Amino acid sequence: MVAKTFVPVLLAFFVLTLATPNALSAERGVLVREAVIYLSPDITSSKLGEAGRGREMILLDRSKNWLHVEALLGFAKTPDPAFVEDEDMEGKTISGWILDTGLVWESTPNGDRILFGAAVDSEDEASRRHGRRGADQDALRLYRRVYDLFPTSPLAGEGLYRAADVKWQIEKSDVMSRPSAREKDASMREGMDEQPMKQVIKKFPGTKWADLAAFHLLDNKMCGDWQGTSKCPDKEAEMYEKYVKEHPQSPSAPEALYRATFRRAALVEIYKTEEQAKKSEESKSRAIALAQQLVSQYPQSDWSARGQMLLYLLQQGVPAYGNVVQ
Repeated sequence: MVAKTFVPVLLAFFVLTLATPNALSAERGVLVREAVIYLSPDITSSKLGEAGRGREMILLDRSKNWLHVEALLGFAKTPDPAFVEDEDMEGKTISGWILDTGLVWESTPNGDRILFGAAVDSEDEASRRHGRRGADQDALRLYRRVYDLFPTSPLAGEGLYRAADVKWQIEKSDVMSRPSAREKDASMREGMDEQPMKQVIKKFPGTKWADLAAFHLLDNKMCGDWQGTSKCPDKEAEMYEKYVKEHPQSPSAPEALYRATFRRAALVEIYKTEEQAKKSEESKSRAIALAQQLVSQYPQSDWSARGQMLLYLLQQGVPAYGNVVQ
């Protein structure tokens, strides 16, 4: 008789569980401090490891001022496998106890702003000469977690972009320090990982964050060293001009237009060395037109002032490229 009544009760519980999956779902949180992970809820117990800022925690249980968590320290449990941080490749996951402080949960009021603020603070720390070690990676993770934990937040797009930007800058510093960075052909060097930037474009199309991400992607297409020939600056100018046409409202549009202008101005002298006088004159005309566009279209930008300087040099016949002394 007991067994007969137990089965429908168990079935009812199973149906209820399926109907309310969030009731048993684990709560996710993100650290805005460094935390020691202990074997048991006691600071005298064995230390299993440490988790830095921006690391994700899955709540398993609570005990007074302690939390039993699964600390996601590796790529295996990263929420979105499309975004991979270098230090996440080891796939570490630790279960243990941490003190119940310095964690932002999905339910935390203004949690998105707290994470974003912590990310900005870490990025500022990373820019200091004697800043906290690993602060750049902290910023990367914290920005990313704004999007992971609060995907509908007004800060989600910027958080995802800033995470991609920090990662891009870290990789670019490394890539450009190698001998291959001076190769004329961009394909001869290992470029920056484009996936994070492409994810920004995919997740937030038509936003300024997507525009900024698209501008970054041009870095991988730039020549390392022009080696005094016209092919590279001509190709690069075309790419920058195309970017401005496709992203006229982008915060990076003035810079792209300036870079296109400079390359056209450089070609004036380069074509002379290649004994192509006609192309030299055409480049001068195109450079002047681009400089005038920059000055008129983006008058408040610092790049506009630099464009004005290039326009002056072109009109005066002063070489804008090379070591020519008149």
